[in-house]
Amino acid sequence: MSENKVYLTNEGFLEIEEELNELKNVRRPAVIKALKEARALGDLSENADYDAARNEQAQVEGRIQELEKIMENAHIIEKNSNGKVGLGSVVVVKYLDDDDDETEEYQIVGSKEADPSSNKISNESPLAIAIMNAKVGDVKAVESPNGQYDVKIVEVR
Repeated sequence: MSENKVYLTNEGFLEIEEELNELKNVRRPAVIKALKEARALGDLSENADYDAARNEQAQVEGRIQELEKIMENAHIIEKNSNGKVGLGSVVVVKYLDDDDDETEEYQIVGSKEADPSSNKISNESPLAIAIMNAKVGDVKAVESPNGQYDVKIVEVR
């Protein structure tokens, strides 16, 4: 089986570790307790509580396995200090095709940690691919499903 690296920031790794601990130490025991209580009610063939507890158990165990796999393959992103855009960088870009001189700030993270609503974009996104290894002042063409557009790198940290 090939190793699939999962790129995470330190914060992202800690969030996954925290969720895994919550699932193992709180949710799993609660589901086991609910299963025991539902079994005690008797006939399992028509026991909605038992079915619900089994479904929840399957979800919890599946998520635990998923998180353990992520942590097994985690590669912590080290911020670079060479002034170029890379994994973990926070970058401010100016959209050159806009008339209003709009700028946006993004952090480039791995796909498991991406959250566009928090301006965390995946290193696999069209924008990140286009600006990777760029430095302040560079203009890059971004190929997106909606067509090509240009961005200028304003700041990298």
